[in-house]
Amino acid sequence: MSGLAATLARRRPRLRSLPTPSPRLRRRLLALVLVCLALLAGYRFWLRDSSFVAVEQVSVTGLTTADSERVRMAIGATARGMTTLNVDLERLERAVAPYPVVRELEVTTDFPHGLRVRVIEHQPAAMAVGDDGEVPVAGDGTILHGLPVEGKLPAVEVDGVLGGDRLQDATARAAAAVAGAAPQRLRARVEEIEKRAPEGLVAELRDGPELIFGDARRARAKWAAAARVLADPEARGASYIDLRIPGRPAAGGLPAETVAPVAPAGHTATTVPNPAGAAATGAPAAPGAETPAAPEDAPATVAPSPTTPPAGTGTTPPVSAPESAQPPVSTGAEGGATAPAAP
Repeated sequence: MSGLAATLARRRPRLRSLPTPSPRLRRRLLALVLVCLALLAGYRFWLRDSSFVAVEQVSVTGLTTADSERVRMAIGATARGMTTLNVDLERLERAVAPYPVVRELEVTTDFPHGLRVRVIEHQPAAMAVGDDGEVPVAGDGTILHGLPVEGKLPAVEVDGVLGGDRLQDATARAAAAVAGAAPQRLRARVEEIEKRAPEGLVAELRDGPELIFGDARRARAKWAAAARVLADPEARGASYIDLRIPGRPAAGGLPAETVAPVAPAGHTATTVPNPAGAAATGAPAAPGAETPAAPEDAPATVAPSPTTPPAGTGTTPPVSAPESAQPPVSTGAEGGATAPAAP
């Protein structure tokens, strides 16, 4: 056993020890660390806030609101108290907080003295109509005072007055959220979004069906389903589209196609001559009588219900009107059959 251990000890590779740095190399490494610490301290406590990199030129773009000049002045005054190495985005956002039209700020620096700020505004999604007038609102319910509106926007009824920076009416906020999720081309066709019972939120299209959303959840998926149905030629003429289940939209109120009458299953339409020489359609042939076969291309017809022949006419059934003169049976919008009116 001792011999095996000795053999393994001889075969085990010996680890080489790292060379010990010389005193000169240690002094150089220490000096490098001290220089890095000095530079870092200088940047942190002096350069990043020094006048050498102070913001002097501020460029503000993206503003279209009536308050553009005031927003621009607020951003410029706040930015000139910063440096290009120390931009405080939270301070800039607090400076524009009194202007609800501002949704977001994108800031880039132009070293050493330039700062570019791009303002992203809320886009008007609907026109809120209250007791004191109307004003555009964003999809999140933010009231956009002074923001110019191009084209038509869906109308949203507000219960009460339009006060504050956001809509206080929960139903109006939900309707605005539905409008904000709409594609631009479809939003331009929406006349109004209102809440009905029991359908919930319903959008009324100009020259189109009503869109039933139910609530504002999954609004983008519901608008995508609406676009698919509206683009389908088979849905043309629908009076409404139910989008409450986005994966299974349902178009309703479609006009039903006219259904031509057909002979009952298992029966063959036959023609039997009557005493006057007129043909009776669908009457059963007399026992033992020879009945002519109907042409192969003749349309199927409905056999009339048996009636009691008038006195003195024997057993011959009454004369039926030609098939072309009988109005077809059509189905109504709800799938129920509508019988032809009596002559």
